[in-house]
Amino acid sequence: MIRVLGIGDNVADKYLHTKTIYPGGNALNIAVFAKMFGTEAGYLGTFGDDEIGKHVYSVCRELGLDLSHCRLEIGENGCARVHLVDGDRVFLQGNKGGISRTKPPVLTELDEEYIAGYDLIHTSVYSFMEQELPKIRRAGKFVSMDFSNRLEDAYFQQCCPYVDCAEISCGDMPEEEILEWIRKITEYGCRHIVIATRGSKGSFVMVDGKTYEQSPCLIKAKDTMGAGDSFITCFLVNYLEGISWATDFSEASGKRGLTDAASYKDMLIRTCLYKAAVFSAKQCQRDGSFGYGKEVELTERDKEVMKTV
Repeated sequence: MIRVLGIGDNVADKYLHTKTIYPGGNALNIAVFAKMFGTEAGYLGTFGDDEIGKHVYSVCRELGLDLSHCRLEIGENGCARVHLVDGDRVFLQGNKGGISRTKPPVLTELDEEYIAGYDLIHTSVYSFMEQELPKIRRAGKFVSMDFSNRLEDAYFQQCCPYVDCAEISCGDMPEEEILEWIRKITEYGCRHIVIATRGSKGSFVMVDGKTYEQSPCLIKAKDTMGAGDSFITCFLVNYLEGISWATDFSEASGKRGLTDAASYKDMLIRTCLYKAAVFSAKQCQRDGSFGYGKEVELTERDKEVMKTV
């Protein structure tokens, strides 16, 4: 089994309509979902010392994530506010990452040695780790970064040379535009894979220049929070575990079944996409990104934000 490390953002999604907080954040979600597969996983980021930070930290410990290189700071943990409007969950004003934004980890040589022990390193646009990407690249075997919907040429040019896999969220974007962004991302330096998620429309994935499309496994969702993160995790964990088996058989081996690395790789990618679609659908059956909700009292700021809906 490969080892997975999330570096950067952790938050709590505060559901104002139920007065409940759920742990989340892109980098943390990837580590947690990897742990669900039985993979050894860790998280490296900054926790605040408020009620939200304490809850997220305690859940991470309960799940068995390695937190040995995390930073603990005085201040607000990242918090995103969510409200129910006409049956749909709507994101409201949060605290823009809280302590993760103001005090993201500055990686030391000890951190780099720690990172080098993992097979998949994942960070995100919400992690505020751009200045640390050269260190992550230097230490990491395979580096993944989620750009969400920040589709900016200059930002891709800054970050893509350091990543093996880039993820983007495309929603209702026309297919031609999605494919153009995928092409640009590879030209800007992304080395291996681009994953473009589209919610209920499925996904496009390019691996080493070959493009695949995957339909979603549509179900009646309870909560779609973290669905894209679960898709990305499932695909990458299964792909990285499987690709190490890619081998070209000798001529003397014959041609029965799969006997060349290219055919095996194609089958692996399609299988991994199928698994990712199924796993993502299952995650939509729970509240929050991965459960572990805690009831809290709404603050005066929460109430003010609710008035803007």
